[in-house]
Parts: sequence; C-alpha cells; structure tokens
Amino acid sequence: MKTKHLSMAVLCLACLMLGSCEKESNEVTPDSTPQESTETIAGMLPGKFSIGENRKIQFSQGNLQYLGETKTWRFAEHQFDCLGSANNYISEGNIDWIDLFGWGTGDNPTNASKSYSDYSVFTDWGVNKISNGGNKENLWRTLSRSEWIYLCFTRKNAEKLFGLGRINEINGVILLPDNWNIPADAAFLAGTSVDMDKSETAYFDNKKGNHFYDNVYTIEEWSVMEKAGAVFLPAAGERGNKGIIYYNENGYYWTSTPHNGDSYACEIFFYKSYFSEESGVDRSWGQSVRLVHDVK
Repeated sequence: MKTKHLSMAVLCLACLMLGSCEKESNEVTPDSTPQESTETIAGMLPGKFSIGENRKIQFSQGNLQYLGETKTWRFAEHQFDCLGSANNYISEGNIDWIDLFGWGTGDNPTNASKSYSDYSVFTDWGVNKISNGGNKENLWRTLSRSEWIYLCFTRKNAEKLFGLGRINEINGVILLPDNWNIPADAAFLAGTSVDMDKSETAYFDNKKGNHFYDNVYTIEEWSVMEKAGAVFLPAAGERGNKGIIYYNENGYYWTSTPHNGDSYACEIFFYKSYFSEESGVDRSWGQSVRLVHDVK
C-alpha cells in the first residue's frame, strides 16, 4: 500500500465512529418508493444497481476521457479501456485523450497542480456534455462515498455480486446488477467464493492471492456478460509525483466526497487481493472517474 494512503483500518474506524467524511451532496431521501423508468440514453449500460433504499443507478459504458485540444468529453468505447501513459503530460491544448483526473476537476480537467487550494471545491464531471453519452449537460454524476459502500458492500447479496477479473488482458473489478441472472454458457466466481473475506467496507485475501485470474474473459465472452448487465472497472493506475504508476495493477476511482477539513478525499481502491473504500487520498492525484445515471 502506498504512503499517500493513510492507514485503512484507522480511517475506516474513524469514518464509521466519527463521520470523518464531510456531508455528501449526492445523498437524497425519497418521499416514497419510486416506480422505475425505462429511460435509455446513449452510453448507458443496462444493469441497475442499488445505491440506497429505493435508489438505483446505471453505469456509463466506460471510464471518462477528455481531449484538451477540442475540450471534448467522452466515455471509453469499452469498459476495459484505459489510457495509461497518455496521462503523463497533460495541458489545456493536449492532443492526446486522458482518463486520470484530479479530484473534482469537472471544470478544469487538465489541472495537475499540487496545491490543495486548486481542489478545494468539487465540480462534478457529469455537469459537462459527454459526446457519446447523450451530449447534454447534467445527465451524469459521480457516486458519493456512502453510495459506493452501499452498492459494493451493503445491498442485498452484495458479496455474491462482486469479483475480481481480467478482460482482454486488463485487470479490474466486476460488479453485477441487483437482479443478476448469469447468461447461458457464461461463468462467474464471486470474490467471497474464492478465499476473499468481507468486512463492512472491504473484500480481502490475507494470503494475497492474485484474484484477477478468478474470472478471465475474452472480448467476446465479456460481451455476453455486459449485455446481461455486468460492469467492469479497469485497473487504470494513477497519476502521481513520478508519472503513471500501478497501471494494470491497481484501480483508483474518485467519489464525490471530500475528507473532513483537510486536503484529502474519498476513493474506491483495489488490487489483486483487495477491494475497499479509502478516505485519506491526496486530491491532486490523477485517478479514474466512472459516471452514473440515476434511475428515475
């Protein structure tokens, strides 16, 4: 685990007992149980995932990407796409697409400053027009810390709807929708069925086995899973002080939630034998963004 991360055990306990993360702006308490819509927009995957009581979302088709030269946003064509070294040198006129962003940089995606003051206010990336995601403002948003925790660890059968895997030689996390029915001739091993234990906010294997090989798919095999609603978060690494690190080894996904009163924020983090939320993350680090759309 890298030094930029605070102790997971201490942070998780603090978050649970003291509420160490600030109030999450994405949290909504519905007045009554809503009837789900059949709304479909470009770039939206079919699976529906609970993020709270009577609240569901659908994921975008891939990680968020940005081209500075044309100021264009798009979703990756495939769920397993990630750009790696293209994120090493970023600028407002960048001629290469990037997919690792500092926290809350929806209004300044090429910001690579190390100053906390440049990340003091969160601007959701989903406020922008996503060219292959409906091309309208405010169709998408970033999940909060508590919404990620509910989806990954709290919803009904959560431990059976999670696994680590590998698609087209890219490692990552597989998440299955609430009403999962495995397609004929497909295969899936839940993380907790192959030596991974579960806590309130983590899946882990103390023996540190490589669970990316629990579920290995070709592009064609994954297409069948995706059509049934499966979601894949690739291990895209992150942009730090020494360039791009841990590409295809670790995954880091921003939440919309700041850490209380300091220069950190909350993320979802995973590697070959571990998957959890973490709270002590420097906001200037470039990390992945996966947007969602609320089921009305």
